[in-house]
Amino acid sequence: EELLRARRAYFDRWGEPHEEERSFETRMNGMLDYYLYDHRPEGSPHTTLDLFLRDQGSAYTSDQLTLFRDLGRSIHGLFEVRKLKAGEWVRLRDLWTGEEHEATERRQMAGLEKGDLLEARLLPHAGKLYFSGAFVYHPREVRKTILAELKKRRKASGGAPADAMAFLGQLSRMAQKLERYRNVKVESLYDFTVPLAPSPPPRP
Repeated sequence: EELLRARRAYFDRWGEPHEEERSFETRMNGMLDYYLYDHRPEGSPHTTLDLFLRDQGSAYTSDQLTLFRDLGRSIHGLFEVRKLKAGEWVRLRDLWTGEEHEATERRQMAGLEKGDLLEARLLPHAGKLYFSGAFVYHPREVRKTILAELKKRRKASGGAPADAMAFLGQLSRMAQKLERYRNVKVESLYDFTVPLAPSPPPRP
């Protein structure tokens, strides 16, 4: 029941994917990340991972529990690529907090370049940060538009985390519309001056 509740909450904010879409797998990974690290079952101040450690922790060694607890310190945000060494690491700046992070990445991230903007989650493990399997890339054509809107929202909210997540969700839905409506100009889809219409429901 909690997984279904988390699924609904996540898709309401980030957009619900269609199975035939290219981003389906990464968006489902994003939903599962949310369920583990952010979702709090109704009436509880604890995340799904916290409750798992509380209820099942006795079945694991202290070293295993440390690894699980580290995952609970994941970093989810909108990042700018500052520098990268293909197949080794990517240096990122969290655009909401200004903090810089270096993520180990053995996979070749096709097309990723300095200055690119992406939503991602960084998972701590054994003293390093790794990307989870969830990404949302934003086109370079609207980089300045996104940065200007982010600056305005940070100032208005005082940097509140809830506002950061609301912004991430809106950007995610814009990226989803770009994937679905290739004949529409990207600038029209990343237009913060008009309310964003709800994502269409999945096809039957």
